[in-house]
Amino acid sequence: MARHTPAIAAALTVSAALLLTACGGSSNDASKDKIKGADEGTKSPSASASAATGDGRPDVSTPKDLTLDFNFDKPTDPKHAAALADAENYIRALDHGIAKQDANDHSYQFYSTGGAAKYAKAQIQAWTKGGWVTTGKDQYFDADVSPLENKSVLVSFCRNQSEFYSKEIKTGKIKYTKESLDSYQKFTLLMSPSAHSSNVWQARKIDVLGRVKECKG
Repeated sequence: MARHTPAIAAALTVSAALLLTACGGSSNDASKDKIKGADEGTKSPSASASAATGDGRPDVSTPKDLTLDFNFDKPTDPKHAAALADAENYIRALDHGIAKQDANDHSYQFYSTGGAAKYAKAQIQAWTKGGWVTTGKDQYFDADVSPLENKSVLVSFCRNQSEFYSKEIKTGKIKYTKESLDSYQKFTLLMSPSAHSSNVWQARKIDVLGRVKECKG
């Protein structure tokens, strides 16, 4: 996520094999979990999805003072639409875990595995250690879904976190920041069908780039 204190940002960069970028801070080695072999394809419109139910899906609700805005158009391909919806649920689950201050929260584990699960756990651990939760409005847009050869799909989208802030749990104090290029990120998620349910997609790998000019527009 973003809007970390320096201590939290530093904690995130030590996560193994992940590319973590938050407000201009870059990670170290991302080679092991960097997504490769993507079919560039043509841009597919994407989906605005709310927390799903059924299939044993967990609660991914977030606090009332946090708005997650997914401005996606729904893909025409049902599988692509489902993958994009569960990529959204992965993001929701991450914020759900931060709100609960639980690095072992079932929600993100349901929607992720491998490097993407490590990313979520590292983010939740860092926010928890710092005594912070998320608040404000987090905006995601310009989604793209591309098929891969192994039944997986590559989901990417932009993020504007200019109105997304950290709130100190003990005091309720909010750390406000001004909009800048640091506010814009690009997420790329490798999504695959879950081994536990054919109707659920899991994020397996994640690549997060910071200071993305194309997302700022």
